[in-house]
Amino acid sequence: MDRVKAEIEELLYTNAPHFEIAKVLKADIKRYFDTLEETFATSGGKDFLVKHTKKIDTVLKLIYQVAHRDMFGNYAPLKNSVPLALVALGSYGREQLCVYSDIDLMLVYKDIPGYNIKEMIEKILYILWDTGLKLGHRVHTVEELYDVSKTDITIKTALIESRFIDGSHFIWTETENAISKIRHDKPETFIKLKLEEQAQKHRKYPLTMEPNLKEGVGGFRDANLVFWIGKVFYNVNSIRDLPADIVEEKEYPPFRIALEFLFRVRSALHLATHKKEDKLRLDLIPAIARLLGYPESKEGHMKFAKKVTESLKIIRLYSTIWLERLTKDHIEPIHDRRCIYPQKDDLNGLLRQLCDFASEPFYAHPTFLKQLLVSERPERPNDTLYRTIRTIFYQPHAYSILSALSYARLLKYVIPPIKKVVDLPQFDGYHQYAVDIHSLRSVYSLEKIEDPFIAALYANLDKDEKAMLKLVTFLHDAGKGRKRDHHLVGASLFKVFAGKLHIDPELIKIGEQLIRYHTLMSNVAQREDLYNEKVILAFASHFKTKKLLDMIYILTYADMNGVGKGVYTSFTARLIKTLYLRSIEALEHTIMIDEAAKRIKKEQSLKRDPEFLALSRTEQRKILQIPSDLLFLRYKPKRIIAIAKKAFETKDYEFLISNESHLVIEVIRTGSFNLGYFLSKLSAYDVVNMDICKLFDELKYFKIDFATRAEEDDIVFIEEILHRSFDNSQKSKMPAPIIKKNEIEIDCEHSKSYAMMKLHTNNQKGLLAYTINLFDEMGIDIVSAKIHTLKKRVRDLFLIEKNGNFCHNTDNIIEKLSREE
Repeated sequence: MDRVKAEIEELLYTNAPHFEIAKVLKADIKRYFDTLEETFATSGGKDFLVKHTKKIDTVLKLIYQVAHRDMFGNYAPLKNSVPLALVALGSYGREQLCVYSDIDLMLVYKDIPGYNIKEMIEKILYILWDTGLKLGHRVHTVEELYDVSKTDITIKTALIESRFIDGSHFIWTETENAISKIRHDKPETFIKLKLEEQAQKHRKYPLTMEPNLKEGVGGFRDANLVFWIGKVFYNVNSIRDLPADIVEEKEYPPFRIALEFLFRVRSALHLATHKKEDKLRLDLIPAIARLLGYPESKEGHMKFAKKVTESLKIIRLYSTIWLERLTKDHIEPIHDRRCIYPQKDDLNGLLRQLCDFASEPFYAHPTFLKQLLVSERPERPNDTLYRTIRTIFYQPHAYSILSALSYARLLKYVIPPIKKVVDLPQFDGYHQYAVDIHSLRSVYSLEKIEDPFIAALYANLDKDEKAMLKLVTFLHDAGKGRKRDHHLVGASLFKVFAGKLHIDPELIKIGEQLIRYHTLMSNVAQREDLYNEKVILAFASHFKTKKLLDMIYILTYADMNGVGKGVYTSFTARLIKTLYLRSIEALEHTIMIDEAAKRIKKEQSLKRDPEFLALSRTEQRKILQIPSDLLFLRYKPKRIIAIAKKAFETKDYEFLISNESHLVIEVIRTGSFNLGYFLSKLSAYDVVNMDICKLFDELKYFKIDFATRAEEDDIVFIEEILHRSFDNSQKSKMPAPIIKKNEIEIDCEHSKSYAMMKLHTNNQKGLLAYTINLFDEMGIDIVSAKIHTLKKRVRDLFLIEKNGNFCHNTDNIIEKLSREE
């Protein structure tokens, strides 16, 4: 800076134009800004802001000297004789000027003839503008300051935190006198307007994953408000200087640590974006975390974002407590039946008091929050406390209780399972809030259900079910932040905690199930075909009773509404309701739901099998999308993989004959397989079981088990028959079996996609071949078949695709199949 001063002295000596002087200052300012990251790395939060403020002070003082010398030359009077003072306002006045924030400057003067003060002010401003500094300025006479302060609450706020920079101390003294008058002017009105302004800003900028560090909840404006009101009443220069009955000695350190951290975050935010920026956007977190020394990893970014949320909550808490103490004697006391004041000293007593109030929504008075902070409590919750905690979830408005605990930073103590997710960020691009805030908002949504249909489902639950569901709603994401799947971790945490609350074991099992699959309903509704029978059955297999379906529907509603605005839309609501209603219909098909559940279990086993994982993503997807449940129900994962691998290699058809304990024939085909012909040719062998499974790419798998072994000489003959069976022109005549009409059962309402036919009749030569042949002639497509013979009676079940050829021809089918003796 000494070099810059020398250059400016030389330019003044040679009467250089103002823009040359501004050019030198601009170059110096650029060098300064280019090295700011280095300065930031070795400075604390407030320390960095003070250094930056002092640098701007130095520049302004130089510009004042230039204008002073230019105005008066060698006959320059002393500064105190020139009726002009440079005054810092706003964050600049508080010595909290951030890198790219506006420099709020006020030029206060007296218009005395002979000094040409207005001309001097113009010189100062012109040079300032030429330097490129971002300036916000006001120019006033001392006499008009009081009247100006009455025009706007923002101007009054800026004036009461003024700081002298340079110029006449006499003018500054008169300015201080004017400011003192402004401070004492209608303080109650000032407080009222500033509190209303704060409430509006909190509504506009809630504590989201992208907080506004300046205007939002827990931001600098909350801390500033304490300072402004403290300044009005006590004329202090910092919050720490407020009386001990306002800011207690033990309260200030955590507040100061949080504020110091946020100072650094905001400075890093400006440095990273090279502009004035107050919103901590998710995309900026890596750059800011790096500037603050956090590891360049997801864990490092999570730790940083968690610290931001924690700090904002601490500022919110203490500013709330201090503002109440500052204003209680100056504004109307609260007489609101929804506001609760402390009547106990210990935590258990305070919790019981909260529960007594929770028959309607309420909010905790700042004195209650303070008492929660200092309340007597055991090192960890005991049985007495757990009994009270249990009571919380039986209240109609548990949200108000949990919100008060969150405000007082006691959630981790009272609800231990949520310990790791308090302040935990969510970088998934979906959630708008940290985990604990999302959980609170979900409980709020549960207690304020706006959909009449869902509200009626909730109303039909008994009090124990409601309490369990409320606890589930609060803990559904408690498992996040771990390496394991948060659904499984959350279910385990719920089980342990619910046990300590002595919740009914059967309800605990239901709660575990709900948490384990709490994202399933929204995922299926928004990503899957809701008119696909397999999709509905797979979903319903997790929730096998209407009560469970009701609960997952209610939980999904609360969860999605707790995510943030624009997530649970009317379109989304329709999708979820459709899934719910179709699942209710599916409950009537208990056998198919059980089969879907078994299939899902088998799919999970497959996904863990190394041989399955070695397949390509496309091949894995094809296997998991096989429409036939039979393959998954009857075979182990290794066998399913083997069949699929063979199918991937099949160009036309493949078959395998094994003849150890009994004859088994397996076929994979892409074209037609003349099954009726094949079975008729092998009518000498009794079929005891047959599986028909649709695979993928128009492939079908057939497995036919016969009752006995074949003669070795017959194997060649069987092979020849198999080859001929892929020729549809081959025909065979089969004697019609004797089947009574009452031995044929057809159910066209078996499911949305499939009809079912059962044959319970005497075992007869050619029975199966005759039936299959009839289906082939009528163009009826068998999706799967279960052929079973026991004690000379067959119990054959055919699952048939609803392609228009079966259900419209049931009478005809029965007529052709049946024949009395």
